[in-house]
Amino acid sequence: MDDGLADPTGAGAAAPTLHDVAREAGVSVATASRALNGSSRNVRAENVTRVREAAARLGYQPHLSAQAIAKGSTRTVALVVRDVADPYFSSIAAGVTQAAEAAGLIVTMAVAGDSPERELQIVRTLRGRRPRVIIVTGSRIDGAGTREALIDELREYRTAGGRVVLISQRDLPFGTVTIDDHGGSAALARALLGAGYRRFAVFHAPPALRTSRDRHEGFLSGLAGADVPEPLAVETGFTRTGGYEAARRLVERGFEDVEAVFAVNDVMAIGAMTAFRDAGVIPGRDIGVAGFDDIASTRDVVPALTTVAVPLHEAGLSAMRLALSDGEPLPTALPATVVLRASTPPRPHHDLKVMRGVTAMGHDHLPWTSRH
Repeated sequence: MDDGLADPTGAGAAAPTLHDVAREAGVSVATASRALNGSSRNVRAENVTRVREAAARLGYQPHLSAQAIAKGSTRTVALVVRDVADPYFSSIAAGVTQAAEAAGLIVTMAVAGDSPERELQIVRTLRGRRPRVIIVTGSRIDGAGTREALIDELREYRTAGGRVVLISQRDLPFGTVTIDDHGGSAALARALLGAGYRRFAVFHAPPALRTSRDRHEGFLSGLAGADVPEPLAVETGFTRTGGYEAARRLVERGFEDVEAVFAVNDVMAIGAMTAFRDAGVIPGRDIGVAGFDDIASTRDVVPALTTVAVPLHEAGLSAMRLALSDGEPLPTALPATVVLRASTPPRPHHDLKVMRGVTAMGHDHLPWTSRH
């Protein structure tokens, strides 16, 4: 992006950009932006001097829009989510809102749904409204065709003085809060093996959805070496309705060869439990069910749902801390914890060969720490 308006050479050379100034001064782009636009919070005096001297040498002149964002003329945080009704995103939004309010900022929310094109359009619209921060949440989708355009939009917004943070996979070149989907699912698989389960089905979304794919692959890796049959894979929607339909299809097919179902998120698992009950199949007695995320309703359904707990509220808080910190936001990985509940009671297997380090744990909590 061309950030400058002046041509210091007078010969048609490209005008210097904020990136040029930052490189000349030996500081981050965010620090250069603050130093030039009067928002010197957390910028050392010597860095302010170096940045301004570098700008003078290069003949750099910032855009007025950069000054407006850096000085905070808009005191808003724009949060982009997939689904406002999904407890996963509402928990994240609660954390973002708490941290934003503490900083005197107001959160606005936009819903992208399942559409990468809609996500891109939202970001383009938000740039014109000049929020202080843009936080993009939700799984990345492979092959969407909008990745490079989205990166360009977010880079231009950041160069103009805004801050960008994602709560997602580490796919885009911006500060990202990640959840160990692969490792948490692997830990769940080992815990279910320890509880006596041997034959599984996995309810998953299309593999282009990175969150679903990472959780599915993680679960399979947790079963590796355990001498168990390959789980039955059932592709469906990444929603409560998707889980319901997958369970209905499993019942129609016959589930005599399945002892437990892993649905790759909790709303799918809760939908599956409803479908099982509607078919006269009792979750936790006739078939085990497990999910991922530990949304609040996992403790309210009957039986209570086994899941992988992730600190969704903390994810929102962490994203805001990254956005408001000095310098470039660094990747942050959050831990996940396996929680065994009544939906997967211990299942006796007299011939069970338990994996080394895995025992029958009843309803205990199993810590899983990300190793990123």
